[in-house]
Amino acid sequence: MEELWKSFILGIIQGFTEFLPISSTGHLVLGRKYLGMAEAGLLLDTLLHFGTLIAVMAVFWDDIVHLLKHPFSRLGLLLVVGTIPTAIIGLSFEDYFEEISRTGSTIGAEFIITGFILWWADRIKDKGSKSFEQISYKDAFFIGTLQGAAILPAISRSGLTIAGSLFMGIQKEAAARFSFLLSLPAIFGACLLQGKKLVTNESEVIGLFPLLIGTFAAAIAGYIAVRWMLNILKRGSLKSFAYYVWGVGGIIIVLQILGKW
Repeated sequence: MEELWKSFILGIIQGFTEFLPISSTGHLVLGRKYLGMAEAGLLLDTLLHFGTLIAVMAVFWDDIVHLLKHPFSRLGLLLVVGTIPTAIIGLSFEDYFEEISRTGSTIGAEFIITGFILWWADRIKDKGSKSFEQISYKDAFFIGTLQGAAILPAISRSGLTIAGSLFMGIQKEAAARFSFLLSLPAIFGACLLQGKKLVTNESEVIGLFPLLIGTFAAAIAGYIAVRWMLNILKRGSLKSFAYYVWGVGGIIIVLQILGKW
């Protein structure tokens, strides 16, 4: 029963924080640390990511059907262009960033940086004029590069890509839509990489039913988070998220200074 609840909590954390601009990896580091699950298992990581993949597919199902019917459409090519720099950065620095994620030594500072990104994004979110149809390949490449940079554990992927979209003059609703669609190949790629490692790593510390519960929780929480984030960008502010990650980052830095991290 304890494993089930821990998996459920981690699923909720993964689902919400993957699409809210507060960093899923950073929060999973915190969640595992305080649940006593330093090594929750590679299979759990893979299935939690799979749960969030299901969530974004459910919200943008019409776009996915269009991509399946027209894989070489302009939207498909934009996603390819945006995914290329993400893949290059991720594969080039995979081992280095995995070590940072494992130790959590830099996440305090990274949460602080995420807060500044969100504060800045909120100031420019009403200034964009480009519609979704006007997103260029240059825009896609720039946003994809930022998505690759978000491999750092407490730098929010959604926060960085939405901010990058707004910086390129894209309307806020279009910025969110493109950010979430661009997450599809990134999350799918992460699942594939983790799945490959599972072939040579059969040790698992979580049972089957807790794994399924964690996946289900990640999918439901992710679906709610995507819908919530779309509504926030339509008529809300990102500053509350900035305050939150500043608070989390500040607490972590204090704990590190006191030697209690």
